[in-house]
Amino acid sequence: MRSSRSCCALARTVLTVMSALSFLATPQSRAEADSSDWPGFRGPGGLGVSPEKGLPLTWSPSETILWKTRLPGAGTSSPVIVGDRIFVTYYTGFAVPGEDGGSPDRLERHVLCLSPKDGKALWDTKVESSLPEKETIREGHGYASSTPAADSERVYVLFGKSGVFALERGGKQLWHADVGSGLSGWGSAASPVLTGDLLIVNASVESESLVALERKTGKEVWRAGGIVESWNTPIVVRAPGGRTELVVAIAGKILAFDPKSGERLWTCDTDIGWYMVPGLVAHDGVIYCVGGRSGGALAVRGGGKGDVTSTHRIWTGKKGSNVTSPVFHDGHLYWMHENLGIAYCAEAKTGRIAYEVRVEGCGQVYASPVLVEGRIYQLGRDGRTHVIAAGPEYERLAVNEIGERGTFNAGLVVAGGRFYLRSNRFLYAIGKR
Repeated sequence: MRSSRSCCALARTVLTVMSALSFLATPQSRAEADSSDWPGFRGPGGLGVSPEKGLPLTWSPSETILWKTRLPGAGTSSPVIVGDRIFVTYYTGFAVPGEDGGSPDRLERHVLCLSPKDGKALWDTKVESSLPEKETIREGHGYASSTPAADSERVYVLFGKSGVFALERGGKQLWHADVGSGLSGWGSAASPVLTGDLLIVNASVESESLVALERKTGKEVWRAGGIVESWNTPIVVRAPGGRTELVVAIAGKILAFDPKSGERLWTCDTDIGWYMVPGLVAHDGVIYCVGGRSGGALAVRGGGKGDVTSTHRIWTGKKGSNVTSPVFHDGHLYWMHENLGIAYCAEAKTGRIAYEVRVEGCGQVYASPVLVEGRIYQLGRDGRTHVIAAGPEYERLAVNEIGERGTFNAGLVVAGGRFYLRSNRFLYAIGKR
């Protein structure tokens, strides 16, 4: 028979384990485990990889476009999909591409919910904008550029200095949180991330902070400073030894935090002397980064403490991208230069460039690639999608046209056996009939 002391100790152990599991096995975790969902920026885990099968290799204006919906306003955020809901943000009233008129005091932000079945609007909720805003946002990024995050109960959106909003699945606003009032001529683009019971927001533009909010209430749990010149979305990484780390890139460094407490765990120099836009990716506890207008790349092993530049940084490279994020597949990294139309493949272990190829007919690229069934789908700003085989030898498999003019800055989304493309005018669903 166990003593009361040992029983209490066992109970504490069980509670500790259950608490740890509850932090990892949340509604968002379950949503991300469902291959039919795309619950946040770059999909499950923020890695740009989908496990789905049977998606089309090719499409054209006359085939595989299941439906298209004209959006009520502009935006560069990607849609997210959980269950029978598509969520996408847009803005109206000021600086809408292709529209005359408007004024800064008429700027409005909206969260739109659509049905994946036919693209019809289920609801459209306007949220309160904090004005004045920057009157000019470069490169047409506009005022709705952060991709939402969603779970089985709510959708969460960031609108820069206007703050973070949580809406229930029927469109009612549940809470609003202020994460800072800073502005930038590049706009605000980092997307919120769900982990455990928290919503993590990279508020570099708004307050040079990383902010953790309770997903149910919006209450601030912790705030970490020093997040400078960072437009990328943090990722959650399982480090060697099992520790969970929240990792983000800033100017010159990669930073890792304890997602529950905000404690800074480690830092690593990147040798990239510019602001950081591309998202990070991770595999087997190693974090991979590309970035900087002048280029650069590196790999760093998680699980360290303090400055790990000399102990955990595995390699650095000179080739990178200032906008698009990489994907990892079968021991290699793949990414695209945002202006030159150059596709890169690098060995993940060493950083050695396996190929560097200028893709014929590829112009500017802002969207990050998506990996599906061993194929890399790279959407350009002109609406053409270049499909490249995921392997150490370059092979372009297809070039797909959408057949309409528009600017395509948002990333491809994969959910429910379909691709979804968002331009500044329309949302398209593409799949096999």
